[in-house]
Amino acid sequence: MSDYLKKNFFNFSIIIFVFFLDRISKYLILEYFEKSIDQNIIISSFLNFNLLWNDGIAFGLLQFEQKLFYNFVTLLIFVILIIVGRLASNSEGLEKICYLMILGGGFGNVFDRLYYGSVVDFIDLNYNNFHWFIFNVADMFITIGILILIIYEFVKKK
Repeated sequence: MSDYLKKNFFNFSIIIFVFFLDRISKYLILEYFEKSIDQNIIISSFLNFNLLWNDGIAFGLLQFEQKLFYNFVTLLIFVILIIVGRLASNSEGLEKICYLMILGGGFGNVFDRLYYGSVVDFIDLNYNNFHWFIFNVADMFITIGILILIIYEFVKKK
């Protein structure tokens, strides 16, 4: 194993863990919905699984009918992931872990965009008939990574 891989094994492990957790969850949900007549899995009063094909960005925002815009957004996401990768390589500690979580989730969603032509979303949170945007495991890691980075910046400034 090269020195570079030894030095960065932990970093790659986080990215791969998030990516595969996302892939496995999407595989299982697609398998279930492919074989089931019921297209709604009720887990609890506030959590359901509903399959949604997302052509936009996070939480279904900016969905486009035209392939040109879809391809542009995909390219833009890829460029952002390169920037996040650069930020990860220049950071350390909790900050680095957050960037790596964002990368793992980002790669999970980019994989969907390239393989399926759309992102697989299925986690439906709701309360008193108010439904949050349907999302996936990759979105969870991206969101958690961003939230921790924001909190970290506020704490660091003090």
